[in-house]
Amino acid sequence: MAKQDDKSRLYNRLTGIPHAVVLDRMRVHGYWPAHTGLPPDPPAEAQERKQLESNLAVLKQDAALGEGAIEKALREERVRRWEESKKKRAEKRKLREARAVARREAWAKKRKDLVVHVGDGLSAGLQGERSNEQALRERDLPVLHRASDLAAALGIPLGRLRWLTYHRGGAALVHYHRYSIPKKTGGIRGISAPKPALSRAQHWVFEQIVKKLVVEPEAHGFVPARSIVSNAKLHVGKRVVANLDLKDFFPSVTFRRTKGLFAAFGYSEQVATLLALLCTEPPRVAATLDGRSLRIAIGERRLPQGACTSPGLTNAVCRALDRRLAGLATSFGFSYSRYADDLTFSSDDDQRLGVLLRCIRTIVTDEGFAEHPKKTRIMRRGSRQEVTGVVVNEKPAVPREEVRELRALLHNALRQGLDAQNRAHHPRFVEHLVGRVAYVSMVDPVRGAKLKMQLDRVLGR
Repeated sequence: MAKQDDKSRLYNRLTGIPHAVVLDRMRVHGYWPAHTGLPPDPPAEAQERKQLESNLAVLKQDAALGEGAIEKALREERVRRWEESKKKRAEKRKLREARAVARREAWAKKRKDLVVHVGDGLSAGLQGERSNEQALRERDLPVLHRASDLAAALGIPLGRLRWLTYHRGGAALVHYHRYSIPKKTGGIRGISAPKPALSRAQHWVFEQIVKKLVVEPEAHGFVPARSIVSNAKLHVGKRVVANLDLKDFFPSVTFRRTKGLFAAFGYSEQVATLLALLCTEPPRVAATLDGRSLRIAIGERRLPQGACTSPGLTNAVCRALDRRLAGLATSFGFSYSRYADDLTFSSDDDQRLGVLLRCIRTIVTDEGFAEHPKKTRIMRRGSRQEVTGVVVNEKPAVPREEVRELRALLHNALRQGLDAQNRAHHPRFVEHLVGRVAYVSMVDPVRGAKLKMQLDRVLGR
């Protein structure tokens, strides 16, 4: 019975089904006689089973000991790997920190020769550090590749160049004095005069770059050996003279146009950006913020009225305008000239003047400028024809009323003294008179010589 129980336990362990259940089901279905148990195992089989069970017990004991050793080994391996990982992470952290220190030191060293930011919206292209040397040498312009080159050429530290060129939307200190003067034709003209530090930089830009720029023969304003007289002579004795004025002439030339101009000469984007910043300034209004007085920018940067560089740069920008208008005028049988923002056309045939004016306005708009509609004048023979203040009906002449006024002033000054004639309270009245006489002499040398003799007597020369 004991052997039978051993067999049943073994069967149960191997199959997972109780042995008695299987035997009972076999009796029900007639596979095993009723009331009959299992026969005993043969002695050899019983002995073999006993040996197997003994061996199984030994194996179980060895397995239990092995599992503990494996678990211990796994724990030790995990500890070793964790320590190794910590060591590697510490080494990598030290390496990253060393590299970061090296990068900061390298950047600090490199930054001494760079300008990396000049204000919001204006810093694009500062990484461009290579100018077109051949193009610059062909124009006889100084070769400058990067900010440090420009600073050295200006004779100032790079930090000062950063200070002069950095754009601030709101600034307590700006680089311009702003004031207004009355226009000769009425109204007020806003002047932005650069302060000394910026003025010196702008004069260098003017002498070394702007002064050397090529202008079209039709341009007479701010060009050596040309003047209002050379501008007027082209239109003397014509049947019709048409004059158009460009509105907001200098402010029409923005920072982007100015930068593009310097880049077109051959300068790198970095140098072109800095030169454009030196030559432009946004319109500003006074405001108070948190108790601080600020000048707030209310528009994009543009050429200011008052900088020595503005006239020459506008002449360079207007080259395409001058070429197009000159070609148009020639095709219509007209002569064309420009003195700053004054466009003058003249001809002995005015039949197509209306068509010409429409074409002129199209070109002006296309070139980024705008006509001042209230200042357009059509002057025909029989009325006074003036070009930039010079009468051109028969010959270049100063308006008679101006000559008469000046002659009378000098006559009375000789009798009553200069102070009595300074009714406008000019702070430098003598220089004012010398300038007026020189102007008449430039336009009309004969009348100018007579007035100069009067002035010499007044001054006791």
